[in-house]
Amino acid sequence: MRDLEKRIEQFAQWMFEAKYLVVFTGAGISTESGLPDFRGPDGIWTRQAKGFSPKPRPFSSVEPNAGHRAIVELQNLGKMRYLISQNVDNLHLRSGIRPDLLAELHGNTNKLRCQRCQTQVGKSPGLEICSCGGRLVSSVVNFGDPLPKKELENSFRHSQQCDLFIVVGSSLVVSPANEMPRVALESGARLVIINQGETPLDENCHLRFEEKIGEVLPAAVETLRELIKNSQ
Repeated sequence: MRDLEKRIEQFAQWMFEAKYLVVFTGAGISTESGLPDFRGPDGIWTRQAKGFSPKPRPFSSVEPNAGHRAIVELQNLGKMRYLISQNVDNLHLRSGIRPDLLAELHGNTNKLRCQRCQTQVGKSPGLEICSCGGRLVSSVVNFGDPLPKKELENSFRHSQQCDLFIVVGSSLVVSPANEMPRVALESGARLVIINQGETPLDENCHLRFEEKIGEVLPAAVETLRELIKNSQ
């Protein structure tokens, strides 16, 4: 337990020192809200590999958890410059993340995307045509489909500019999103990984947490808040 406390203190100190902090989230952050991940013991792909169907759980039935709220606190403290997410569950926006600080690389189940101008709008009954005349389709990116160009470009740009890159709940195996922490490392950023399960960058990161996100991130952000308060 003492080792965890020391790592949390170090994590908070690095967030305090950071001038350009970027957060990257995967399905693991939403498991504590009750949604399945992909590669965990009861994950979607794990169950499929065993011949089982995924456990149904509508996104609308779950709420943002302590991990989501901790990221919102980073935003409100003025520390987070950008949030890159692989999730489509809408929990980041529901938790209070500003849309201009968020790239949803795989889309959002609550949004439609215009095939012509790429504008995203909230779903609404009967809404099929964009104001530009283009056809509106689900914004969720299916396997094999290209990621949204603007979100992808913004994510790589922020990854290259950051000095602290925090991975939260991702196994870092899905391309091209998994290239972003590598870009951050190559640009000289510190890399922190919070994930239950190994990742390809475990030996390259500067700080590693295998504990639950809810045990790490809220405590680290609370310690950060105290550091900021004491520095004023």
